[in-house]
Amino acid sequence: MSERRTLAEIRAAVADVEGWLTDDQIGRLHTAATRVGAGGTIVEIGSFRGRSTIVLASSADPGVAVVAIDPHAGNDRGPQEIDGFVDEAAEDNERFERNLAEAGVREHVTHHRVFSDDAHDLVDGEIDVLFVDGAHRFGPARADIRDWGARVCPGGRMLIHDSFSSIGVTLAILVELTPSRSWRYVGRSQSLAEYVCEARGVTRPRSNVLTQLGELGWFVRNVLIKVLIVVGLRRWTRVLGHRQESWPY
Repeated sequence: MSERRTLAEIRAAVADVEGWLTDDQIGRLHTAATRVGAGGTIVEIGSFRGRSTIVLASSADPGVAVVAIDPHAGNDRGPQEIDGFVDEAAEDNERFERNLAEAGVREHVTHHRVFSDDAHDLVDGEIDVLFVDGAHRFGPARADIRDWGARVCPGGRMLIHDSFSSIGVTLAILVELTPSRSWRYVGRSQSLAEYVCEARGVTRPRSNVLTQLGELGWFVRNVLIKVLIVVGLRRWTRVLGHRQESWPY
């Protein structure tokens, strides 16, 4: 069983692992995972090559179950990679296994190579931390947030990648979480949004809704950046403060 590592050690361990997590986002995942006590459960939907998986498994108590759900099927693989990447999927799975082994966390992670909607029976009980970075289209993203989110225990946390950045994910959040009385918005690290599940019957303050709606300005910026990149005007993204070579995340 792997031992907990410091945040600095974790960032070093995933420095060369492909994926879409900034240093700030690694820190937010790390903090969430360290809150889970022995006997608890962390579930990740969407693992790609294991960058986020390593962060969660390295941060969690050795007595915490860490479950990664990713079919590695060649669909919803990354930006503009919705379908048709079957050959790459085999390599993704191989890299995932190798990266976890090299990071020393493979024995701490249970990987289910199935689609998220087929994995509910494979995970027992309530979830303490749920990390959602699966399919970004509205339907699948909404199902992950709604159905897997329903399994998060009171006081547990749900973290969603590409929030207020991906159109599908953002719409799913607006439908499922913004008006919800069960979820309180904590904040975000770039596109990694964090929500806390609170007891039923607790009335959300109006500011909780307004804070989430306030993120739509940042969402519009990100969509505009993506449009500029697609039409070949990447240089103009700098005007919007975008310095990365990849899409904003």
